Amino acid sequence: MANTADGTWDSLPVKLNEKILETLDELKFTHMTPVQSACIPLFMSNKDVAAEAVTGSGKTLAFVIPIIELLLKREEKLKKMQVGALVVTPTRELALQISEVMEQFIQKFPQFTQILLIGGSNPIEDVEKFKDQGANIVIATPGRLEDMFRRKSDGLDLASSVKSLDVLVLDEADRLLDMGFEASLNTILSYLPKQRRTGLFSATQTQELEKLVRAGLRNPVRITVKEKGLAAAAATQKTPSRLSNYYTICRSEDKFNNLVAFLRQHKHEKHLVFFSTCACVEYYGRALEVLVKKVTVHCIHGKMKNKRNSIFADFRTLKSGILVCTDVMARGIDIPDVNWVLQYDPPSSASAFVHRCGRTARIGNYGNALVFLLPMEESYVNFLSINQKCPLQKMNPISDVVDVLPKVKAMAVADRAMFDRGMRAFVSYVQAYAKHECSLIFRVKDLDFASLARGFALLRLPKMPELRGKTFPDFTEMTVDTDTIRYKDKNREKQRQKMLAEQKDKMILPKKNFQKNKAWSKQKTKKERRKKKDAKRKHDEGSDVEDEDMKELLNDTRLLKKLKKGQISEEDFETQLTSGPKSKHKTVVIWPGEKTCHQTLTVIPQSKTNVLVRLIALMAR
Repeated sequence: MANTADGTWDSLPVKLNEKILETLDELKFTHMTPVQSACIPLFMSNKDVAAEAVTGSGKTLAFVIPIIELLLKREEKLKKMQVGALVVTPTRELALQISEVMEQFIQKFPQFTQILLIGGSNPIEDVEKFKDQGANIVIATPGRLEDMFRRKSDGLDLASSVKSLDVLVLDEADRLLDMGFEASLNTILSYLPKQRRTGLFSATQTQELEKLVRAGLRNPVRITVKEKGLAAAAATQKTPSRLSNYYTICRSEDKFNNLVAFLRQHKHEKHLVFFSTCACVEYYGRALEVLVKKVTVHCIHGKMKNKRNSIFADFRTLKSGILVCTDVMARGIDIPDVNWVLQYDPPSSASAFVHRCGRTARIGNYGNALVFLLPMEESYVNFLSINQKCPLQKMNPISDVVDVLPKVKAMAVADRAMFDRGMRAFVSYVQAYAKHECSLIFRVKDLDFASLARGFALLRLPKMPELRGKTFPDFTEMTVDTDTIRYKDKNREKQRQKMLAEQKDKMILPKKNFQKNKAWSKQKTKKERRKKKDAKRKHDEGSDVEDEDMKELLNDTRLLKKLKKGQISEEDFETQLTSGPKSKHKTVVIWPGEKTCHQTLTVIPQSKTNVLVRLIALMAR
């Protein structure tokens, strides 16, 4: 850790409270990291801070310590229901982690209380807890916090409580915007006082984050902490310098076999295995539980509601094990002693790749990361090196790889729940692939669907728009009739049989003229084509008036003006109007109160007619 340290806590230009120093000593944080030594003095001297530092660089302490110090320096002590500090973070796991760190520090300051407001629990319980215990420090996810501001009818006036706010921290600020919390953040910020200290902490900078900096911070001090590498190019890399980053190339049908072989060879280590979708986590997670013996396997994804917190807490305490997850675990999460981050599927964005890798090699420790790529995806390595300053080295082929896919197929035959998971995982994978940010590298049309289906150990191909009208001679379906596969859960099977019987009785026939679903990957293109076609049609409709007709229209209007002002007689008007170039299309305009119709004008499209009508109305006054 000495290499990443930036001096002892006593070397800070501002003196820390003795109780905070005692807690740091108890936690064995003897030295500061660069981001801590840069941020803490500025935050404590009432500066707004926008900090960018590589993941795993100790950003949490960089705002936890200043929060406590600033609250201690308040002239008026905070009352039970007064909120002095607010920390907003994108995921409940990260919020829970920050809350644990904060709790360790405020144990020595009984005058401060904190509350954790995150999803996955009953909001009414949070309301009652806040009313009973109060809170001076709030750590929350945006959705639940926004909900709490609207609970005045339940007896919680959070808007009044935050009027005493001194410090606002947005942790993983760029991820808050990526996850679509911008509207919630704007609502939350509207309740907060303008006179406050604000800190934005993130591992990457984005244009959206830059807008937030300009809108929410007053003359912020920008702090950028980069890793010191051995080579000059490494000075700007976004991953920790003690991280060994690898990639391996294998075909779709060999990927899972390679993953299982790797995990079997590293049984006594701690792994995070990232998949692209929730359905893939459910499917492959269940397979790994069976195939990797004597190892604890946990699964976490965004669609889990109540179980996530307990699963996350259990995995953190393990010395070894496997956590199969989606990108919900990619940002800011600090899990002790992670040896390997395995990316079975590359993430949908290049920045997420960096954050996934950052779950290991944290706070000066060593760590490893490995991404599995298909042969056609190898150019992604160069892309990451240039776009994310994230160099990768090729790993030697994994040894002792055995074919475990027949066992996965047997699991699907034995339980319909596993068969369903496999089908959903395959469909979700293809849809996620179509949405990839690097669409020049990850192209659906390049996928070998037969090889992919074999890699998913499917018994048959699912019915989906992307496969319609195509044949796959390289994929052999199982001879088993998949409709006869039963659920191991007797209640689910009973319900399925009941539904099948009802369908048979009703003899439900498909409608003849139903609208076929389009492949997701083609829907966007079709929508763009339709927009272009509509725009062209509108342009064509608006261009059917020749330049000559427009000149005639202008001349007619000038004559009308002269006639109304009495500058020419009606006889002259008629003569000049009829002597001009003849238009094929004419219309008659009758002035109010006139019995005769002696003004003749050129017909033009509706868009131009509106202008003319306004001119005529003006002259008729």
